[in-house]
Amino acid sequence: MRIPWPRPRSLAGQLFAVQAVLIAVVVAGCALFSYLNAREQAEDAAARQAMAVARSVADSPSVRAAALAPDPSAVLQPYALGVVRDADVDFVTIMNPQGIRWTHPDPSQIGRHFVGNTAPALRGESFTETYTGTLGPSVRAVTPIEDDDKRIVGLVSAGIKVEAISERVRGQLTVLIGVAGGALLGAVGTYVINARLRRHTHGMNAAELSRMHDYHQAALHAVREGLLLLDGQYRVALINDGGRELLGVTGEVVGSSVAELGLPAPLTGALLASEPRVDEVHLTADRVVAVNTSPVTGGERRGTIVTLRDVTELQSLMGELDSERGFTQALRSQAHEAANRLHTVVSLIELGRAEEAVEFATAELELAQALTDQVVAAVAEPVLAALLLGKTAQANERGVELVVSEDSCLDDGVLPPDLPARDLVTILGNLIDNAVDAAQGSVRARVTVTAYAAGSELVLGVADTGPGVDPAHAGLVFQRGFSTKPSDPAGRGRGLGLALVRQAVQRHGGELSVAEAVGGGAEFEVRLPLARGTDTGPASAGVTGALDDVR
Repeated sequence: MRIPWPRPRSLAGQLFAVQAVLIAVVVAGCALFSYLNAREQAEDAAARQAMAVARSVADSPSVRAAALAPDPSAVLQPYALGVVRDADVDFVTIMNPQGIRWTHPDPSQIGRHFVGNTAPALRGESFTETYTGTLGPSVRAVTPIEDDDKRIVGLVSAGIKVEAISERVRGQLTVLIGVAGGALLGAVGTYVINARLRRHTHGMNAAELSRMHDYHQAALHAVREGLLLLDGQYRVALINDGGRELLGVTGEVVGSSVAELGLPAPLTGALLASEPRVDEVHLTADRVVAVNTSPVTGGERRGTIVTLRDVTELQSLMGELDSERGFTQALRSQAHEAANRLHTVVSLIELGRAEEAVEFATAELELAQALTDQVVAAVAEPVLAALLLGKTAQANERGVELVVSEDSCLDDGVLPPDLPARDLVTILGNLIDNAVDAAQGSVRARVTVTAYAAGSELVLGVADTGPGVDPAHAGLVFQRGFSTKPSDPAGRGRGLGLALVRQAVQRHGGELSVAEAVGGGAEFEVRLPLARGTDTGPASAGVTGALDDVR
């Protein structure tokens, strides 16, 4: 059978054990030394006290006179008892030179022979000794009583019992043991507190904790991703520089509730949720962030760890990718239609109808060129013109007619440098896509786009012939996650398009509104400030908008 050996203690534990043993040995040694020293001092003090009392009694004139009287006991016994009471000794025995007692605390011992040494006193010497007499072991002093002629007429013995001396020493020893016990208890308490602290600090000492704190601070502020720690009451316990930047918060926020940070309602709800969130996309004032939350539990909810990742560029690229995918599908459809038309022209030529073939081909070219000329004439800005041409083909593929209103007039060079084309693509592209979704399937499905500069504002509008926006939802359609359409089959969710539009508009200090279109459906209006005043279109033209993916 294998005997399990105890695991070796840590170096700190071994040092504490050695210290505890040393303290115990030192305290025990000090206690023993103090006891012996105190006992010796107590015996010396008792001997001096007994000697002083004995000499005082022997030098008393009344005692000398009584020693020469016919009945010394009658006078000396009450006197001796009074001295015992007043001088704090256990006995005072007065006797004749032969050792016959005249006084004794026990009256029955009067007249009997004194138990102890008297020889030195008979020689005129005073001495002390420890002797066991009728009252038990005692420290006693014996001194002679001399008359005026220096003759010894009696002896006096005063003493204190050893038991009384031991009682005095025990009182001092009790105090010493109490102090020693307090020291040991303090050492044990220190060990218990140290063990508890190390358990809570996972065995790290002060230097390791300090070093870990330095690493923690360096790593916390070095990562680009946002990190937010919430306590059990959903108050901010820690936030790094990346988290401040992504959430757009400034000042001291540690200790503040999440609801007090001024974040958008959907993002606040995600941070306050008790269940974990994984790569959930939310919008802040000027960014798109992916939020991950993980609760911290240890028998009870202790808080939440939140990580934030900036996906603004990724969302923009995904939008552009979706547009390119739509353009690709439109080109594929156009290629298919072009092949059909080419086959028609070839067939007409084979049938000997060359004039009809030329007329058919010319008509198709004129139709395509007319559409291009219409868009370019209304919107000369190249990025928007290319976007409108691509969206027109894409809408046509889905059975929706996309037209540019007669009020549109936007020259090239109107847009200022601080208004990037990517944001215009995000705004107008999402509005058109949502409008096509809304108009598809309706009678005479149409999407009307308006773009012009009025004074110091750029006005963009998209209108559709869809079912329109419920007035009760007019204030909710711009919130992230709000949608009345089913989830995307690809699992990307809904309710992000108009939220991105609103974010881009607010980033440039513009305005976004929704209203009911004149011919039914919905119209959205976007107004963006320009760096310089320009007027290339009607200042009060009706601007329309499209319904986003909330329907």
